[in-house]
Amino acid sequence: MFNIRVYGILIADDNILLCEESFRGVQMTKFVGGGLELGEGTIDCLKREFLEEMDIEINVVSHFYTTDFYQKDAFFENSQLISIYYVVEPANPLSVEYLQKINRTNKFGITFKFESLQDFNANKLTWPVDKYVAGLLLK
Repeated sequence: MFNIRVYGILIADDNILLCEESFRGVQMTKFVGGGLELGEGTIDCLKREFLEEMDIEINVVSHFYTTDFYQKDAFFENSQLISIYYVVEPANPLSVEYLQKINRTNKFGITFKFESLQDFNANKLTWPVDKYVAGLLLK
């Protein structure tokens, strides 16, 4: 069984967007995104996740990385995790309403934050694949 996750890397003004949330009692910091639903393409998934969670529309700029090593799923027994990362940008300039969502917890219990690229490193993230992607970003 496979669990496919799709994430967006949004960088604005030398800051990277991250989110903090809890799932099954595990507190995590990760890139914005979520699980691919049946019948959905990866880009549609990512656009849906940003719209649902942050109420913003995004454009996908480019594919950045897809997991190319085995990663056991942390939450589902006998499942392999495949993570796909895209570089994204807001479809419209970041509004005051959007910026007000930063550092506030939304209805899903997710808190979004901008981390300065100067202070950003792999240890800021929870999951092994995210840490690997952070290393690629910082090269």
